[in-house]
Amino acid sequence: MPEGHMLHRIARDHTEEFGGQCLAISSPQGRFANGARQLDGATLHSVEAHGKHLCYHWSGEKLLHVHLGLYGKFRLHPIPVPEPRGQVRLRVVGKDKAFDLNGPSTCEVLTKEQWAAVQQRLGADPLRIDGDVELVWQRISRSRVAIGSLLLNQSVIAGVGNIYRSEVLYLLGIHPEIPGQSLAREQVDLLWTKLQSLLRIGVKYNRIIIPEPKDIGKPRSRMNREERLLVYKRSHCSKCNSMIESWLLGARKVFACPKCQLR
Repeated sequence: MPEGHMLHRIARDHTEEFGGQCLAISSPQGRFANGARQLDGATLHSVEAHGKHLCYHWSGEKLLHVHLGLYGKFRLHPIPVPEPRGQVRLRVVGKDKAFDLNGPSTCEVLTKEQWAAVQQRLGADPLRIDGDVELVWQRISRSRVAIGSLLLNQSVIAGVGNIYRSEVLYLLGIHPEIPGQSLAREQVDLLWTKLQSLLRIGVKYNRIIIPEPKDIGKPRSRMNREERLLVYKRSHCSKCNSMIESWLLGARKVFACPKCQLR
């Protein structure tokens, strides 16, 4: 499942590429035919992301809610558009470009009130202006659940996935099994600001990049796949050379250094 940086990048790109245009909307697969009819010919105003959710704002106060889930994928096309590839739930055609959406877990037309209800179920998003670390602190400090599990809970912090949770805890020297209520306020504040920084880098480069360029000896744009991560799926710790441990936590495999991240 894509992490929050990718959804914010999609929101930014789709706003820039399709915003202000009267768009042709269809559902080649047919499963979104009714929703496509409601949106066809509407003008796209903007696209926003909240965690792993997208909301497209159209003229006539119409909203489109998309959650990619495990299998959802966007494909960008030039004009004229090619024949649909696979089960295309949604096709959006503009003046110069078009995009297809395949396999999302959610693709639905909502009212403003319904979108607000979706957002109320989500935690604070580090990439949003309205992201509130105080709300994050309240939810983490009251929980006996391991911080590694809390970071995957989208009602605590929205947008963090399996890679970012392992990497941010490694950077801060926090063991994934430590209960949320055992963390100090300063640690939660650092967690929040570090996630903001990492996710912003992810949006800029459209990929997860953890190390600083000075530590790798090359700019972020030239880092290869292995160089972009420090602990996730790595064999040894880059700091102490200990073997990285991995185990299931929150139904996903987490990675940590047993010496640099003491329990």
